[in-house]
Amino acid sequence: MKKHSVVIAGHATSFSLEDAFWEALKACAQRQNLSVSALVAHIDAQRTESLSSALRVYVLNDAQRFQKHKA
Repeated sequence: MKKHSVVIAGHATSFSLEDAFWEALKACAQRQNLSVSALVAHIDAQRTESLSSALRVYVLNDAQRFQKHKA
């Protein structure tokens, strides 16, 4: 697990993610033509749990949606 930092609304924010989730988060941002910071800001604005947990859930949901569309 590694700590990552992004800037959201002008403030540095950090969170911890395993490498696999970090790579998947970057792929999600790229598919949506967003920076990782912009995607994290979007997720942060909607979350009800810790930021790290919200990011993991987002990546999982994205993977599940991707699999549904692939099938």
